[in-house]
Amino acid sequence: MSVLVYTENWDGKFKKLSFELVSYASQLAKMLGTTATALSIGEVEADELKKLGNYGAERIISVRNANLKNLDSQAYTAAIAEVANNIGAKAIVISNNNTGKSIAPRLSVRLKAALGAGVGQLPLSTSPFVVSKRAFSGASFMEVELRTEVKIITLMQNSFEITETANNANIEEMQVNVDAPKTTVCDVQRQTGKLLLTDAEIVVSGGRGMKSADNWGPLEELAGLLGAATACSRPVSDEGWRPHEEHTGQTGKIIAPNLYIAVGISGATQHIAGVSSSKYIVAINNDKDAPIFEVAQYGIVGDAQKILPQIISAVKEVKSK
Repeated sequence: MSVLVYTENWDGKFKKLSFELVSYASQLAKMLGTTATALSIGEVEADELKKLGNYGAERIISVRNANLKNLDSQAYTAAIAEVANNIGAKAIVISNNNTGKSIAPRLSVRLKAALGAGVGQLPLSTSPFVVSKRAFSGASFMEVELRTEVKIITLMQNSFEITETANNANIEEMQVNVDAPKTTVCDVQRQTGKLLLTDAEIVVSGGRGMKSADNWGPLEELAGLLGAATACSRPVSDEGWRPHEEHTGQTGKIIAPNLYIAVGISGATQHIAGVSSSKYIVAINNDKDAPIFEVAQYGIVGDAQKILPQIISAVKEVKSK
């Protein structure tokens, strides 16, 4: 019996997301009286794999297979299921990102396992096994009991504190039988030179309160100073002021940065659903009754065009010291 955690890698490197998952799985394993096993799929060097042991994984399984070169949800599901069966995993932890949302439901069916999707904390209890998750677009919480022998949890990004431990984990190679993917990947083009919205620790986002695409300069300058990604509300992307890839919300990208700065965004339910898992939300809006202030930890009432230059000046002053 073990807790298996799938750790996604990017070009052979792990990111904070993977370490957060391992930290969570390690604590879950302690609750269950067992150990955490980290699974890596793809070409990852031993030195990089060892990093997973620093966050609580006592065993690291590396799977390398030509049929798993590119992400294919069916192939990856088969691989994770085979590893889970081989080690007798009774709990499986996956990220609640696009990859996890593609794999977890398939894995649930294959293993006949209950799925707790979008969990943000450790189980409330293990007997019965009850998890808490957001519901109704983040407006409330619900408790879900997972009754099957094998449980699957997808963890919300930035919802669990990373904990480093001194641990010399064992690394082993495991062979899996995976059929060739039915989909052929002809070419992969990655965005370069820009921080990806889903990877950003800080996000600076603008809404219709910015009034025009021509007014985005200060917002971009603030993002640059903070090392942040830029985002926008759906009306902004619909108007063509900003690219659709920056659209956050229920119908856009769902993100969970450490800091989300919402400038000129009223806070419609659909938008809040996509950013409510942010650790801190700072809202700037000239309407004191804007819904965004109900979910923001910090709020500034006023004209964004006047407030942004003052914030930029303050950030520059702090960085110059």
